[in-house]
Amino acid sequence: MTKHKTLAFFIPHIGCPHRCSFCDQRTITGNIHAPTPDEVVDTCREMLSRYGTLDDAEIAFFGGSFTAVDPAYQTALLQSVQPFLGKGKFAGIRISTRPDAIDDAILDKLKYYHVTAVELGAQSMSDHVLAANGRGHTAWDVRIAAKKIRVAKISLGLQQMVGLYGSTLFDEYDTLKQLLQCKPESMRIYPTVILEGTKLAEYCRSGNYPTLPQEAVLEFCADALCLCAQEKVHVIRMGLHDSPSIRERMIAGYYHPAYRELVESRLYRRALERAAAACNGSELCVQTAPRTTSKVLGQHGCNRTWLAQRGVTLRVTETPEVLPYEITVGKNVYDLISLGVKHAEKAV
Repeated sequence: MTKHKTLAFFIPHIGCPHRCSFCDQRTITGNIHAPTPDEVVDTCREMLSRYGTLDDAEIAFFGGSFTAVDPAYQTALLQSVQPFLGKGKFAGIRISTRPDAIDDAILDKLKYYHVTAVELGAQSMSDHVLAANGRGHTAWDVRIAAKKIRVAKISLGLQQMVGLYGSTLFDEYDTLKQLLQCKPESMRIYPTVILEGTKLAEYCRSGNYPTLPQEAVLEFCADALCLCAQEKVHVIRMGLHDSPSIRERMIAGYYHPAYRELVESRLYRRALERAAAACNGSELCVQTAPRTTSKVLGQHGCNRTWLAQRGVTLRVTETPEVLPYEITVGKNVYDLISLGVKHAEKAV
């Protein structure tokens, strides 16, 4: 699973017609600086000067609904990066936007300016969850926009928020199934973080937000990572980027500064459980790929502790002969992806 590289510019929610339940008011009111075209040019020039070539990276306009902001501002930003695209420079442009802010004319414009990927903030494919969280679009809008993007031969990315107000585990698995049916090339999966100043914070404090258990969300994300891998969909991100502002303003939710590592460690635990059951011994000697021991052991050694509580001592050795997302015990190979979907009855 390769790492996705971007030079990201954050576009605030200027012009966004909705206030979603999870969006904080400081972002809504535009207190976060919107980059000027000149600032974008300076940053692109600096990055190319520093690294020489970034043809495996994209210039990205994230954070808001890019195609819903002022068209003149959109055009100015897209024009500003044109000199930095092509061989020996950046590979293309990636944007994020709302599903109901995509139409044929918009896609024609994006293609003209060499936009190579569009990510849709679907968040959920349950209409009652979308309505309860003030999204202002439906699951149908997601399906239509996704189809238009694919027809336009632009790479499709989809985003899912896990544990929104009113959502159940059934809704989450159904959303994932429907999003994968849209045939995206990539996905971002964000367990919901409840921030001060949002509707979710109000619901949480009033006791009207029955959040999903942390363990259930972690298990879902582990299943989601497996199902995406089986469908050849690249999960660009699992969990929010760590930042001081999130830690300062978070009041509840599903957050960890290295959430993806938690998820991957859970996949390793599932493989360890299978291996331990097969060996029928008190010691489990595992071989793993280079630089993966920490994931096998788990956060603060939680996987080792979990096995110890079941009378099994875990010993881990790294070797280049083992592939990432695999462990071996003797001659037995345990592939995390093929073994990993634990809650298959909810994933169909």
